[in-house]
Amino acid sequence: MRRETNREGIVRRSIHVATSVAVLTFGAYLDPVYADEGGVSYWLPGRFSSLAATPQVPGWSMAAVYYHTSVSAFGSAAASREIHVGRIPAHVNVDLNLRLNAQADLVLLNPTYTFATPVLGGQLAIGVTGLFGRSSADLAGTLTAAVGPLAVTRAGAFGDSITSVGDLYPQATLKWNAGVHNFMTYVTGDIPVGAYSPTRLANLGIGHAAIDAGGGYTYFNPQAGHEFSAVAGFTYNFKNPDTQYQNGIDFHVDWGASQFLSKQLFVGLVGYAYQQITDDFGQHPALGGFRSRVLGVGPQIGFLFPVGDMQGYLNLKGYGEFAAENRPAGWNTWLTFSISPMAPAGIVTSTRRMTK
Repeated sequence: MRRETNREGIVRRSIHVATSVAVLTFGAYLDPVYADEGGVSYWLPGRFSSLAATPQVPGWSMAAVYYHTSVSAFGSAAASREIHVGRIPAHVNVDLNLRLNAQADLVLLNPTYTFATPVLGGQLAIGVTGLFGRSSADLAGTLTAAVGPLAVTRAGAFGDSITSVGDLYPQATLKWNAGVHNFMTYVTGDIPVGAYSPTRLANLGIGHAAIDAGGGYTYFNPQAGHEFSAVAGFTYNFKNPDTQYQNGIDFHVDWGASQFLSKQLFVGLVGYAYQQITDDFGQHPALGGFRSRVLGVGPQIGFLFPVGDMQGYLNLKGYGEFAAENRPAGWNTWLTFSISPMAPAGIVTSTRRMTK
């Protein structure tokens, strides 16, 4: 193993903290009106970003995240909420001209433990995320329902809000390091214990279990300070027992690119792509397969600093969404503070290579 320069060693020690944030702030289902059933999906794009696959310092870490989102939708994405909240029967033909607006302000807490003993030649970490906050939504427009020759039109608006706790989101990751190349696999899911009602317009839970798994890669060159990460995965959704609705399978990619300007500061870009690849089951015929899609991109900035004998980290990132289909779109921001073990001075990141 070659001797690192002083700058390279400092940057390598610093990225341990940024790495822990990339994992600790993986997030959870946060938005009250995203895709699938009634416009709601388990996976929240942006859960992973820069340095997602790089190793961490073993021990306990904690991240606290303030998350804000503001979205709107027309057409089928808004109509789906009216159909589900209004419990419109499948045999009723509907014509909807609606607009949906929603926002959420949430706080997430995510303790994670990273094991020092290798597992399959890699580094194992487990954690769980819980959240508390407020979600609100309003729906306005007209609805025309017809049964045979009879037709009824309803116009107006109504809103809903809730302040409570959300579902729980466990996660496990396994990572391998090979010089500037880092690899990971992960599994996560939804334990539906949060505030949820099938007749509410706004919820902090999704009402059904889900499991999500995938893998990722990070290129990090500590000498140049260059970094790029991408994590992809699939979500399988279980049937909602209250509505007998089952979301289709979702595919998603989160990515981040950054440049270290100093041993403490980096800037960069983040983005995501989300695409539902199979139809929903149990939806109203007016919605069709209701496959959803959205893209997002935005800036990020991160700052590292000591907190006693621990390492602190602040990160601010934001996404603007576009190319949405069957899904509300808007913007969202994440403000993260994390604290984790400090890498000892002079300790170089492990260069264990993957074992086949």
